[in-house]
Amino acid sequence: MKKWLITSVLLTLLQPALAAAPKKIVTLGGPLTEIVYALDAEARLVAVDQSSVYPPAANKLPKVGYYRAFSVEGVLSQKPDLILASDQAGPPEALARLQRTGVPVIVLPSAPNLAALEKRITGIASALHEEEKGRSIVAKLKRDVTPAPASNTRALLLISRSGSPEGAGNDTTADAILKLAGLNNVLAKQQGYKPLSMESIAALQPDVIVLSGMTVQNLGGMEKVLAMPGLAQTPAAKNKKIVVMDDLLLLGFGPRLPEALQQLKQASR
Repeated sequence: MKKWLITSVLLTLLQPALAAAPKKIVTLGGPLTEIVYALDAEARLVAVDQSSVYPPAANKLPKVGYYRAFSVEGVLSQKPDLILASDQAGPPEALARLQRTGVPVIVLPSAPNLAALEKRITGIASALHEEEKGRSIVAKLKRDVTPAPASNTRALLLISRSGSPEGAGNDTTADAILKLAGLNNVLAKQQGYKPLSMESIAALQPDVIVLSGMTVQNLGGMEKVLAMPGLAQTPAAKNKKIVVMDDLLLLGFGPRLPEALQQLKQASR
C-alpha cells in the first residue's frame, strides 16, 4: 500500500514539471524500458539500467548499473529531464538523492498483476505525453490477456543466479504468470524463491519445467540441464516438456505478456 501511495503522490507532484514532453529519459527497470519502446518513444531514451535487454536495441544505450543498485552519478551524467524508476529501484538512499536533485522522478509499481501493468503503461504514457498510444496498448492487452482456467498440470519454474537452482514459490512474478497461464505451481505453498536439491526436484514430479534463458546459461547450458539426475527423473523431462524463455519475456510482466502466456499455454498441452 505504501508503494502505491508513493507512486500516486509522485505522479501528482510531477504534473507541473512535466508540462512539456520530456526529451532525455533514463529508465531504471527493464519492463519500463520495454514500455517506452512500445510507445515508440525510444528516441528519447538517453540511458537504461542493466536489466533493460529488450528490445535488442536497448543494449546499445549507455548503462547506469542494475536498477536495484544503480549509479546516481551515472544517471545524472546523462542530464535527464525525466527518470522512470521501478518501485524496486534502489538502494533507497540513491533514489532519494535523485529526487532531491529536482529532476522529475516517477516511481512505478512493479507488482505482477494486470492492474499494476496498466498503471505502469498509463503512467509512462502520461509522462511522455503519449496518452493515446498508452490507451491503445492497454486496450490490446485487455483483449489478448485471458487468464486460463486452472488446470492439473503441475509446473515448476526454476531460476539460477549463481549456478544452483531455486524454485519459485508464492508471492513471486513467476507464480503469478504460471497462474495466469492456468498452470499449477508445485511450490505454491512456498514463499518466494528457495534453493532446490536434485532430490527435491525429482520428488516434486512436475509435468512442465520452465526456465529462463539466463538460468540455462548459469547452469552450464541445456545439455547439462538435461543431464541433471533429479531433473531427468521428472515427467517434464521424460515427456520433453521443458520450456526455455527469454528472461524479460518470462518475468518482466510487460507489454509482451500475451506472448509469454501463449508460450506457457502451448507448453502445457
